[in-house]
Parts: sequence; structure tokens; C-alpha cells
Amino acid sequence: MKKQTVLTIILVWLAWAGIVIGFQAWAVARINLQYPDRVLGWTTTYTKTADYQSGWAFLTEPFMNNQVAWDSEYYLGIAVGGYNDPRGKHLTPQGVVPSVVGGNLSGIMGGYSTENMPLSYAFFPFYPWVTRLVAYPLKILGMNPIATATLAGVIVSALGALAGMLALYDLTRETLGEEGGLRAAFYMIIFPAGFFLVQVYTEGLFVGLAFWCLALLKRGRWVPAALLGACATLTRAVGAALFIPMFITWVRSGDWLDVDLEWRMMYYYFKTTVKALWVGFRKSIHAVGQFVAKLFRLPVKPFPGPDWAWVQGELKILTSLIKMLIVFSPAITFLIWKLSYLGLAFSYVESNYFGRGFLALGQSYYVWATAFHNMIYAHNPAGTAYYLIELGAITLGVVACVVTWKRYPELAWFSLAVFILSIGSGGAQGMIRYVMGAPVVFIALASWGRNPVFDRAWTILSLLLMGMLAVLFSFNMWVA
Repeated sequence: MKKQTVLTIILVWLAWAGIVIGFQAWAVARINLQYPDRVLGWTTTYTKTADYQSGWAFLTEPFMNNQVAWDSEYYLGIAVGGYNDPRGKHLTPQGVVPSVVGGNLSGIMGGYSTENMPLSYAFFPFYPWVTRLVAYPLKILGMNPIATATLAGVIVSALGALAGMLALYDLTRETLGEEGGLRAAFYMIIFPAGFFLVQVYTEGLFVGLAFWCLALLKRGRWVPAALLGACATLTRAVGAALFIPMFITWVRSGDWLDVDLEWRMMYYYFKTTVKALWVGFRKSIHAVGQFVAKLFRLPVKPFPGPDWAWVQGELKILTSLIKMLIVFSPAITFLIWKLSYLGLAFSYVESNYFGRGFLALGQSYYVWATAFHNMIYAHNPAGTAYYLIELGAITLGVVACVVTWKRYPELAWFSLAVFILSIGSGGAQGMIRYVMGAPVVFIALASWGRNPVFDRAWTILSLLLMGMLAVLFSFNMWVA
């Protein structure tokens, strides 16, 4: 990386973060919006008045409140009080209650049962855990815990966005040049949903972890790439798809040729690998003995055992087996989480309250078909405008995968998995935000941006949309 380009990215990021946060504060001071938010059926019911969030402890803290809305409540709740914080919303057989302060639901449903599940379990743990870690030294500022966690969450998101910018630059500078790499990083933070990268949301941290996993993978840094991939998986479910580019890179490198994949041979490899390790240990002890013998002029006995080259060959096979486990580390991390209590609780809340699931393709087809039908025939301008943006995000994502397939196959396959997992989750919303986890979107835009007309036209369109969406988010209206 060129130091001058890196410095430019850092300064642009710093200016962007300050401008977005300042713009949100200015918009709230200057604009008055009309409630309810009629963009969708459920938002009309949910946002009846401007103070509809009153009583929700994690969304009403005044400090940096413009950066907090909707899912921020759950991330702050986990960061401040853990998954079972009684101030958060709980799912009960009688519906959702705003809090269970006092430790039970007496008077609401006549007692506490195992069916009373905090809604926070529907959210992954890594972002709030990192937020809690960053919030610890910020206690010196003397703010209350929620305000401290809010500041920490914004810092985590913003630093993640910076890491994502640098990773995009690193991934593209060899093919698009220094200017193209800088353009890809810039397009990410001015994307219509780019303001989410500096809110109390997971987008900023996820792009930092996932994109650097891909950048390190390109360099052959398998262990740190696997570690970042595991962390990305614990940030958003689609992080598990990082095993796809890791698998493709592993196959293309030829390391898999060192491993006989026939199952009947696995016992042999285990047996010979253990034997090789034992021989290597004995060889090392013998070498020490030889040194001591020569030092005291004692007779030296030859080392009994197989040839040292054989030991090295078996250890090479062991290395390949370990690398194979590293390749699947994001998927393994997801599986471990899925079978844990957090994963089981996640599935319960997702299916019983949010109406989502893993690859719920039939349900997804129905809800998206219904959404696009309503976009045309429901005579709701707000809803039509919303789904035009969603349709644009889906179209951009698919086209980006197609045009980057040959030059960036690993990134294209990962991005396609992000789209499929997001679209197929059972809810017809949020794609303008979810596509930000797909690096090929910004790579394709950066490639097209070599045309000066496209570059300026896209910048104008993207900034106008981001400004509008940031204003809506600041007023606690639904965006994505």
C-alpha cells in the first residue's frame, strides 16, 4: 500500500464520519417529519406518534441519539446488561412486553416461564461484545452506561468502516490501480446505506472483518484470515459464507493434493502423522543427546528410525489437513454457535417474532412477490419509493456478481452467497443495507467509475439517497 493513498483514505474517512454525524444532528434540528411512517403496513402501526419509543431505555438516551434506532436497542442492551437485561423487550405467550424490570412478568402474564425470551437473542454477539470492551475505558468520561455504550458502538462501527475501506483498496489496487482502489473505498462510504457504517449497527464492524479476511486470504495469510472470518461470522450470519472464498483459494493453491480425500485412507494418515510426530520428537531428543555426547567426548549412537525426509513429508500432510480445517473455520464457527444456547435462542426468537429463518426460500419468494405487487398496485407512494430502492439494490448486487466473476471469482461467489442468504431469510426488506456486505458491489462501481460521467452521476445519486435515508433514520423512521 502506498502511504499517501492510505493517508488520503484515513482523512476522507475522518471527514465523512464527522459530516454524517453532523448532518444527522442538523437535520433533526431543522426538519419536522409527519408520523406515522406509512412506508410499510407494520411501520404504520408501529410509529403512530413521534414519541413511540418513549419507555424504551436503550433508544431514549439523549447522547448521540441520532445514531441510535431500531436494532440499536438490542446491541446496546447486550453491551450494557447482557442478553438477559430486564430492560429489553421480551417475547411472551401473550406477546411482546417492553421490559421485565424486577426480574419477572407478574401482573403481565401471571408469572415467569421458559417461553419468556428476550428479543436480544435474535442478534449476534460479537459487535456488542466489542462495544462493551471499548466502552470500558470510556467510563472515565463519567457518562451513564447507555451513553458510554452508544459512544463505544459508534467508535467500533466507524473504525470497522475505516478497516473496510483499507481492505477494499488493498483488494483492488492491483487491478484498478491506486485511483481505482481509492474510488472503491470512497464508493463504500457514500453508498445510499453508507451512513449505517457510523451508527450503532453491525455494518461497519462486519465490512472491516469480512473484507480484511478476504484481503489477507489473497496474501496467503491463512491463520489471521480464519480468525477474522470467525469473528465476522459471530457478527452477522452471512459471515459463515466466507468459507466459500477460502475453499476456492485452497483448491486453486493445490494444497489439497497433499491430502488423499478417500475416507478409507483417513485412518492411515492419522496413524502415520502421529508416528511422524513421535519420530520427530525422538529425533529432536537424539540431536540434543548428540550435542551433549560431542561436548563431553562420549560415543555417539546412530538414530534408529525412518528417514528424516519421510517425517517431513508426513508433517507436510498434517499441515495440509490443518489448513483444510482453517478453510472451513467460518462454517465451523457458525455450526458451533448454532448448536449453542445462543443459537437455539436465536432461532426461537427469529421464527416466533421476526418471522425469519435460514434459507426460507418459499416464504421469501412469497413475501418478495407480495412486496413488488404492492409496489405497483397498492397506491402507496412511500412504499413504492422504498421498494424501488430495494429493487435497485438487488439488481446492482446481481449485476456486480456477474461482471466481476472472471477477475474476482472468490469475491463474486462470496457476494452471491451474501445475496442469497439475505434475500432468502424470509423478510422483504433491508437489502439496501445487506448488500454492503458484498465487496463486488463497490468493486464493480469502482470499475464503472473510470468513466468520468458515471463517476459524477453515481456520486450525486448516492449522496442524495444517503442524505434522505440518514434523515429518516435520525427521526426513527424505517430505512432498512
